[in-house]
Amino acid sequence: MDGVSLANRINLKYVNQPDHGHLVLVSIGDGGKRMTSLLPYSLRFVASAFPAKTSIASALGRLSATPKRFLGNRLKFSYRNYITAMTKPEDARVPPAVTPPSVPNGGKFKIALCQLSVTENKERNIAHARAAIESAADNGAQLVVLPEIWNGPYSNASFPVYAEDIDAGGSASPSTSMLSEVARSKGITIVGGSISERSGDRLYNTCCIFGKDGELKAKHRKIHLFDIDIPGKISFMESKTLTAGNTPTIVDTDVGRIGIGICYDIRFQELAMLYAARGAHLICYPGAFNMTTGPLHWELLQRARAVDNQLFVATCSPARDINAGYVAWGHSTLVAPFGEIVATTDHEEATIIADIDYSRIEERRYLACLRYM
Repeated sequence: MDGVSLANRINLKYVNQPDHGHLVLVSIGDGGKRMTSLLPYSLRFVASAFPAKTSIASALGRLSATPKRFLGNRLKFSYRNYITAMTKPEDARVPPAVTPPSVPNGGKFKIALCQLSVTENKERNIAHARAAIESAADNGAQLVVLPEIWNGPYSNASFPVYAEDIDAGGSASPSTSMLSEVARSKGITIVGGSISERSGDRLYNTCCIFGKDGELKAKHRKIHLFDIDIPGKISFMESKTLTAGNTPTIVDTDVGRIGIGICYDIRFQELAMLYAARGAHLICYPGAFNMTTGPLHWELLQRARAVDNQLFVATCSPARDINAGYVAWGHSTLVAPFGEIVATTDHEEATIIADIDYSRIEERRYLACLRYM
């Protein structure tokens, strides 16, 4: 099959879902046979997976900007390398996969997951997080990860009240100012869980990553908002107050290349695959799974993302508070590239300190099929 024939079989159908933004349904037709539907993707998210100047990214960008003009249309693009990719497995990724960069000390270091108790007192939460980070650093941790929404309650009513202007910094963002100060004073890298971020008239669920010099290295806004309604179990709609981010975040640090997701982002394997293809050693997911989905899927998803991509996965949850409006599952965990649980905890407040050795990534990939994909 030539590239034009393959392109003619690919359909992108615009679907309008007001609560979730513009989506596209990707499907592949097989002659007169029925279409094989793939997962719905955010157009801007799909576009971001390609180099900015490629025709695919440009086409998807135009489609996301003016979707109604393309309603039901077929987006055709050339697959000139299709036959080559079929005969040369090393060329199957377009763009090609990136080899993870080298890191100091052979990629061996200690990571700390601070499963913090969270109260309605913001000043207490900030001071409490600071003490936990400093203690972890004093015990040898070079990377510290905090939970999702650690500076205040996880609720739609609280998001606007506890929100901070991260870009303004200083007194406008006491939570991130503290993270910057501690990262610099202790000489560590911090994946700062997440807080509610105010940017203009919008709120985001945002994770900040600070280097050991205290500088903000990256900022990840939760891409997949958590909207759930299980009758008799749990109902929560982040989209009532929060805006979804649209950019995957991968950042080079002193402890390796790290991909970032927040809670519900972990359910989307495409994001993890993108990070793996871009050379990530580790994916960090601050998250607050609940008492319904936590027992079912929290560990399962962590191990799946790790073994899918043969890399390390670290998650960090708030501690469980049975009197809170939203009760977190807890169970912060570090998972190795073959899905092995390296370290975990229960639901109480705790700090896990565990060893990471990136040499295990190549060991596992040598045994597994990922290097041929």
